[in-house]
Amino acid sequence: MTRPTPETLAHSARRARTVTEPTGDADHTSAPRSGAVPAAPAVRQSAPAQVSGAGSLVRSLEALGVDVVFGIPGGAILPAYDPLYDSTVRHILVRHEQGAGHAATGYAQATGRVGVCIATSGPGATNLVTPIADAYMDSVPMVAITGQVARPLIGTDAFQEADIQGITLPITKHNFLVQTPEEIPRMLAEAFHLASTGRPGPVLVDIPKDVLQAPTTFSWPPTLDLPGYRPTLHPHGKQIREAARLMAAARRPILYVGGGVLKAGATEGLRRLAELTGIPVVTTLMALGAFPDSHRQHLGMPGMHGTVAAVYGLQKADLIVALGARFDDRVTGKLDSFAPDATVVHADIDPAEIGKNRHADVPIVGDARHVIDELLTAVATEQKTGHRADLTDWWTQLDDLRERYPLGYEEPSDGTLSPQYVIKRLGEIAGPDAIYVAGVGQHQMWASQFISYEKPGTWLNSGGLGTMGYAVPAAMGAKVGRPDAVVWAVDGDGCFQMTNQELATCALEGIPVKIAVINNGNLGMVRQWQTLFYGERYSNTELGTHKHRIPDFVKLAEALGCVGLRCENADDVDKTIEAAMAINDAPVVVDFVVGKDAMVWPMVAAGTSNDEIMFARGVRPAFDDEV
Repeated sequence: MTRPTPETLAHSARRARTVTEPTGDADHTSAPRSGAVPAAPAVRQSAPAQVSGAGSLVRSLEALGVDVVFGIPGGAILPAYDPLYDSTVRHILVRHEQGAGHAATGYAQATGRVGVCIATSGPGATNLVTPIADAYMDSVPMVAITGQVARPLIGTDAFQEADIQGITLPITKHNFLVQTPEEIPRMLAEAFHLASTGRPGPVLVDIPKDVLQAPTTFSWPPTLDLPGYRPTLHPHGKQIREAARLMAAARRPILYVGGGVLKAGATEGLRRLAELTGIPVVTTLMALGAFPDSHRQHLGMPGMHGTVAAVYGLQKADLIVALGARFDDRVTGKLDSFAPDATVVHADIDPAEIGKNRHADVPIVGDARHVIDELLTAVATEQKTGHRADLTDWWTQLDDLRERYPLGYEEPSDGTLSPQYVIKRLGEIAGPDAIYVAGVGQHQMWASQFISYEKPGTWLNSGGLGTMGYAVPAAMGAKVGRPDAVVWAVDGDGCFQMTNQELATCALEGIPVKIAVINNGNLGMVRQWQTLFYGERYSNTELGTHKHRIPDFVKLAEALGCVGLRCENADDVDKTIEAAMAINDAPVVVDFVVGKDAMVWPMVAAGTSNDEIMFARGVRPAFDDEV
């Protein structure tokens, strides 16, 4: 095929000027903390200038240091696109608003900065609902800017009118309906401040068309008006000392690490705390990379498809120190049987999470970075006075489980290609510096299990909402945010068909992502549940990508301006991945045709206790309960 050579347009090639230095002192460079975007960018001063509301919007984005936005123009938002044409802000024209939202999320997750998406009113805005909900569940800093019908038409069921403020109220950290053009700079600054501070999350700014068209005076910086919004960053010293005392006395402690540790840029502190105490560590699906997979103290991921050692470690612990985690159902299993003997220390920046699902014996409200730093000091003080936990027996039990029940898989008996093997080799060849973006389903779980995550900011996925269609646009956003990184999307054939149109965007905008389609011909995770719980009655899960090769993913890739490759046997896996790695001037799609019967193990069935974890089909681990 002839690879596309997109025209380099001046307005899309430029990058935004740096307005201020990041406010956070992130402990890694690959993915700065979410708070790295300045909360109130007051360093740059701008003399008053007469502009339209749309001009004020674009100038506000420039003053906020925004370098890229993802969006699609339409009638209500169109006034904003005229000044955007001459702006230093790069606009990437996506093919569907859902792609714009997920791209903004991927950008934010990969860089730690606020991601920005733009849509018009009505269906344009409602197409952002899924990515907004996704960002809300995973605490991702994102600002969604939507056009709205003119103020006199609001509430009249005007053409392309939707109450997007009301629709998104439950799934945004906050949202605004701009009433006058003079409000635009302040509301944009407030939106970025809210999205990036405290517990990060999405903020929506809805702007009526006549407000965008109206004349106004732009000046910067604005004065923020957010009464009552003061996130607690520093924990209470008494709670920290009590947590340290419990950590020094526990016989079976565990550090339960969630995505909040990544958001806070606290990964180096976490490692020091783990090594100082010798306590085992488990990292949730959203926290992979927060603690090196290869570290001696890492037990792996807990939960429904976690390692046996991690599930057992949480279940049998006498002390759980939860850092930026929320005790969600995929980790706890049947809640009333979860960790029955454990005292719980729960640290989170969001006080609403503490005690929501599991009672916290020692609640700690604060930013994970500050919590961990102060725990380090308090634990060191305990140790100086001779208080240090003896974890010898605990580690003996956990090491025994790691040895007896390691992550693994069986080669398919019918000679088909093993999806686990494909993903394992992908991780080994692409290496720990690559960014891996997963869709949702079996391939997501295999990617979490068989790729080794050694660094923060190298694993992006839709954890809380479980959004099929997330991977391709999120990978696009991640590659835009970190153009020097190799970005692989690991997607399923079902997920891929939901948002693959964004590969046209990648081809035309010069965004060379790489997509590994794990093509098992089915909605794999649903089929696994049908196998286990519905008597192998496979109702509406076969997609036809095997039997009929509809679509043909190689031809589809080429039609979308990408390089298409296919691999159907184990002997070709390495050379296919290496061929994809060698292509850096166009997006690449690899159709890995794998067996349909592979399953994700271990597994805790939904609604059951973690005590009922299955290592493989029909194989339940034998635990030594004498702890």
